[in-house]
Amino acid sequence: MNREERVRILIDYLKKENTGYASLADPVDYTGRRRLLRSLMNVRWPGEADPEYTRIQDELLKEEAEQKGIVEWGQLPTIGGQFPCETIKNVDKISLWRGDITRLSVDAIVNAANSQMLGCFVPCHGCIDNAIHSAAGIQLRNECAQIMEAQGHEEPTGKAKITKGYNLPAKHVIHTVGPIVGMQVTEKQEEELKSCYLNCMKLAEKEGIKSIAFCCISTGEFHFPNKLAAEIAVKTVDKYLSSSKLERVIFNVFKEEDYIYIRRYLHKSKGTREEIKKWTIWYSV
Repeated sequence: MNREERVRILIDYLKKENTGYASLADPVDYTGRRRLLRSLMNVRWPGEADPEYTRIQDELLKEEAEQKGIVEWGQLPTIGGQFPCETIKNVDKISLWRGDITRLSVDAIVNAANSQMLGCFVPCHGCIDNAIHSAAGIQLRNECAQIMEAQGHEEPTGKAKITKGYNLPAKHVIHTVGPIVGMQVTEKQEEELKSCYLNCMKLAEKEGIKSIAFCCISTGEFHFPNKLAAEIAVKTVDKYLSSSKLERVIFNVFKEEDYIYIRRYLHKSKGTREEIKKWTIWYSV
């Protein structure tokens, strides 16, 4: 069975599962059909699927992961081997990598979740929550739903929960809800963002995890200022690692703005934007 056949079968299954989607026309090209499949997965409410659906979905997502290229965390250089880090103590435990977090083969990646913690239901939305759930498969939403049902209330800001990674190269996903910023950042929100990083690392150690990759928590849809978020992230992680058994923390960035700010706080450089872009660092898109 090739990829196009898998996509057609999965679309047909999800349409039959919810009769409200029966009238949706199938796009004529593969790109459109694949986008439709992702949309149907995004809007699907938690619930077990037919084992045959799960098998075909898993084959498709694992094949796509291989095609994107899996990045092993051990291949990433630490910041200590790349540039002077006068103010960073744990230079041998920190990496900075720009790219798609769903490509990283680590013990855990961090997902910037919402308080319902069921993933993003907006079809093909550009948030990291959507990207992670789309690459992991419907099993991730199902496990999150089980956690939330047992908890009985929305996930508080700054806490952390762990699930399996399913079809991601990462073994686990640690979900945390960052603060939502309005007109300006409050001291409470700064502490909440700090708590996101601390509680993710504490949970990781509790679960025996050695490598963890952080996304830029709250800087997207939650509007936390990128520069301040970078400073809080770097300071919090470096301080925690001084008494931690974690072997590697990866700052994963996707946007150039986040890359520049985190790079600047790691290096404490006063260079211009153009100079920073020229510095050598592990880079992938």
